[in-house]
Amino acid sequence: MKTTKLIVMYPTPSDVEIFEQRYAQEHVPMAVEKLAGKTRFVASLIKSSVGQEQAPFHRIAEVYFPSMQDLEACLNSPGGQETAQHAVAISTGGMPLFLTAEVESFDF
Repeated sequence: MKTTKLIVMYPTPSDVEIFEQRYAQEHVPMAVEKLAGKTRFVASLIKSSVGQEQAPFHRIAEVYFPSMQDLEACLNSPGGQETAQHAVAISTGGMPLFLTAEVESFDF
C-alpha cells in the first residue's frame, strides 16, 4: 500500500544557531503534538549538495501519513495550520517549500 508524506524544505537561515534552537525546542515538539494522523517524522540536516558549492536547503522534514486524505485532513486542521505557520515564522532564510508526495518504499 502506498503512503503519503508532507515534505518541508527550509532554505539556509540567516542565523543557523537561532533557527536550530527554535526548530528543536519549539517546532519539532509542536509537530509531534499537533500533526494529527502522522505515522512517522523524519528531520534531516543537510550537510552538502553533490556538485554544488552550497546546498539550497538547510533542513528537510518529512511527515508520513497513511493516505493523502489523512495528510490533507491534518493540513486543514487547526494544529496543522498552526504548525505550518510556525514553520514559516522560523524560516529566516526565505519561505520554506511545502510539498506532498506519494511514497513507494523498496527494502533491499
